[in-house]
Amino acid sequence: MKEQKRLAKRRVRRGFRVRNRVRRDAHGRLRLSVFRSNRHIYAQVIDDAAGCTVVAASTLENGGVGKVAADCESATKIGKLIAERAQEKGISEVVLDRGPFRYHGRIAALADAAREAGLEF
Repeated sequence: MKEQKRLAKRRVRRGFRVRNRVRRDAHGRLRLSVFRSNRHIYAQVIDDAAGCTVVAASTLENGGVGKVAADCESATKIGKLIAERAQEKGISEVVLDRGPFRYHGRIAALADAAREAGLEF
């Protein structure tokens, strides 16, 4: 139990460290926040000034409930979807908030797909 608490604290600290850097370097841009669980991946474009979510996409949409969508292919689809929705709202520049997750695997797949679909970060 002691080890789990230590790892959880490190994860929270890492998340704060990443988010503080994102907020410092944002320069008025919106934040693309990414969260991954063991089964799904979620992405949101957040306006921190207004305190609201502008655009969101996840693997839970369109009958995704019950299916395990925790792979790079699903992350790529969500990256393209979030970029398309953001461009519909007139958003072209964001800053990536990966949270406590390392930039590899599903997080990198989502970010690369969003870049290819037109988002700049």
